[in-house]
Amino acid sequence: MGVDPRDLSEEDLLRELRHLHTTRTDTFLHGSDDALARHTSRTNELESEYLRRHPERQVHPERLREGARQR
Repeated sequence: MGVDPRDLSEEDLLRELRHLHTTRTDTFLHGSDDALARHTSRTNELESEYLRRHPERQVHPERLREGARQR
């Protein structure tokens, strides 16, 4: 089931997140229902841990509604 995200170093957490984001489309298009469900749950686990560690993460202004409206 993978290492508990709380036990991952910052570097390992980011590496795992990048890998999951890279493999998402392939899993979505070609993975079994079980593989897709596990991919989704693992992504949620790792993203939740990242947000727990970085509650004040920098959000790019263009990623907000106001920024999108200005585009």
